[in-house]
Amino acid sequence: MAQRLPLDGVTVIDLGQIYNGPYATFLMAMAGARVIKIEPKSGENMRRRGEVGGAMVPFAMLNSNKEFVTLDLKSRAGHDIALRMIERADVVVENFAPGVMERLELGAERLMEANPRLIYAAGTGYGRSGPYRDFPAMDLTIQAMSGIMATTGYPDRPPVKAGPAVADFFGGVHLYGAIATALYDRERTGKGRFVEVSMYDSVYASLSSALGLHFGGGEEATPRTGNRHSGMAEAPYNVYEASDGYLALICVSETHWASLLKAMGREDLDDDPRLGSLKARVENIDFVDETITAWTRQFTRSELDEKLKAHRVPCAQVRDLGEVVHDPHMHARGMLREVHHPLLGDLVLPASPMRYDGEAREDLNPSKQLGADNAAVYKDWLGLDEEEFQELKDTGAI
Repeated sequence: MAQRLPLDGVTVIDLGQIYNGPYATFLMAMAGARVIKIEPKSGENMRRRGEVGGAMVPFAMLNSNKEFVTLDLKSRAGHDIALRMIERADVVVENFAPGVMERLELGAERLMEANPRLIYAAGTGYGRSGPYRDFPAMDLTIQAMSGIMATTGYPDRPPVKAGPAVADFFGGVHLYGAIATALYDRERTGKGRFVEVSMYDSVYASLSSALGLHFGGGEEATPRTGNRHSGMAEAPYNVYEASDGYLALICVSETHWASLLKAMGREDLDDDPRLGSLKARVENIDFVDETITAWTRQFTRSELDEKLKAHRVPCAQVRDLGEVVHDPHMHARGMLREVHHPLLGDLVLPASPMRYDGEAREDLNPSKQLGADNAAVYKDWLGLDEEEFQELKDTGAI
């Protein structure tokens, strides 16, 4: 028998924009929360990117299962409506620059005074305190400041940003965790909390391998290692050339290494002192990579995949996005779903990576047009009568 989703009954006011806040609230929506997304009348910034080919797809990916209203928070009428909505809500989420909500007279102190059970969740770039507080913060700038760029790429080339928007999404995932933790605490105390997650803070732990190399080397400048292990503590650990692309391969244990030699038909290397231990392989990493590459170049990705997996060697084909979008595993699990989007046509959209035992499979309701739920939210949920609703339109608040 299907159980209720864990956040069923929780109402969230979503003031998020771009990736950070919207991903946290998407995870909440997929966990059963009612998420009401408030956008300015021109739409949030991600909608504007829709003018660039394909750039509206991220908005669709992060805003399924939400309700969409417009509201001018700078107007008195818009401010007052927002306050009334938040007084009825459990959570408000925003990822504006520090100080923006205070200037709108909707800061955490004001809102939590109006609703003592409120969880006020702020996603920030560098945090609400500290000397970097007011620095402009985007995924790119956080990657630069945090050390991600310094550890990405090859040592003889310029630093490179990570392809995914790692800082935005690390921040969003941690923000979701902070909100869920605060909701749990509210069940015990009856009181709301202010929670904040800095993107800058959230990525530091992911640099652990590179930091190991940094401290192990006497805090000297840590070189970029390309596709090799960031801490130069594993060998083999690299991306190797196949006849039709590339394959990633790693040996974590001596068992993996012995299995790789068997798969390669190179048991003759068992007695080679350059390969007899992890330390020796790291010291002779060029020889390790040259030996493996000479073998992998003879086969296709699929052939290598089959040979290596037969010997339980950790490996994976390097796939392009078209292959990932149509991945049979994620489609079988329901993580990826084929959806007809009312604005964008046929898409493959993600569900939540989080699964709950006994849950009913949550339908994926794609994002909608700007302000599509104005009447349903303001009249049916908030309780405005027709005259009040019309006044919001007449005054330009929505």
